[in-house]
Amino acid sequence: MKIALVHEHLAQDGGAEKVLLNFQALYPKAPTFTLLYDPSRSNASFLGKDIRTSFIQHLPFGLKHYQWYLPLMPTAIEQFNLQDYDVVLSSSSALAKGVVTRPETLHISYCHSPTRYLWSDTHRYVQELTYGRLIKKLIPFVLTRIRTWDRLAADRVDHFIANSRAIQKRIKKYYKRDSTVIYPPVDVASFSIGQGAGGYYLIGGRLVAYKRFDVAVLAFNRLGIPLKIFGVGPELNRLQAMAKPNIEFIGKVTNDELKRLYRECVAFLHPQDEDFGITAIEAMASGRPVIAYAAGGALETIIPGRTGVFIEDQNWESLTDTIIRYRPEIFKPDVIRQHALQFDSTQFKTNIRRFVEARWQEYLTNNDKPKNLWS
Repeated sequence: MKIALVHEHLAQDGGAEKVLLNFQALYPKAPTFTLLYDPSRSNASFLGKDIRTSFIQHLPFGLKHYQWYLPLMPTAIEQFNLQDYDVVLSSSSALAKGVVTRPETLHISYCHSPTRYLWSDTHRYVQELTYGRLIKKLIPFVLTRIRTWDRLAADRVDHFIANSRAIQKRIKKYYKRDSTVIYPPVDVASFSIGQGAGGYYLIGGRLVAYKRFDVAVLAFNRLGIPLKIFGVGPELNRLQAMAKPNIEFIGKVTNDELKRLYRECVAFLHPQDEDFGITAIEAMASGRPVIAYAAGGALETIIPGRTGVFIEDQNWESLTDTIIRYRPEIFKPDVIRQHALQFDSTQFKTNIRRFVEARWQEYLTNNDKPKNLWS
């Protein structure tokens, strides 16, 4: 079984990239096809891997401003030559699922979400664009064309895997396809239990608008108690301009620094409607409770009163009220960590391998091929 991996782009280090690293660990001989690869902004673990990029890699500003080339991305994805592979495993939050394969190739897509800026978040995406007024008026026409392509591209996938039940529902709504839920991997074993001795609250990840870090900044401006924010992204300057001195921006952190931040925080904040929420699991792997907005993947990963608490409204008022009432002493770090173990990367790898092998066996049977998994 000759496998190829497909991923949107390697120009950041987030949850989708952790999934890809686990795919690469499962199938070390499989090349990774991606629109572009920027080693300076992606996880160092990708160095030395067999990564094959599209023509966008070589366009002017193709690495720094790859978003400019959104209209070209469907073509770039379709130009990957995957004729030599039996199985294609794509990691897709946007266009990776649109690769073109031969009839004899099985395509399994691990879907982080149907493309947010085309479906669930399209109006907010346009509103939050920082381009000039003329560009903002033209963007919806571009998105309409790509949205049509995206819907047709979903039909090229043989089997969808959803990263949560929330995403499973979106796949059904937007793509009219069934899917199997396999939760993303978290390296739970690498985290250790802490008691929250640092006296600060913690939030972090990619600083992008939909994650609503502004809710936390506004709340802690009024609370006046310590908040630490880790990570970088396009929202950094705006958030720094809003924040009062009790809020500390740490920037990009090492793995060891991140683990310490989790262990020593009073609680981790999760005010976004996330597809799954890997940072929340990492906090729980460290025995720390999570204060989360009651939506999306958090509803599947957080148990109120046992591993965290929910805020019902996505605004600073609701978060402020919850923190005022929050009692960290009722939570038991060992119980929280035990809950997080079900999301460990070893379980993810086992589930993915079983799924791929089962679907490949079915594919061989339906196409009357010799049943040798490792030919």
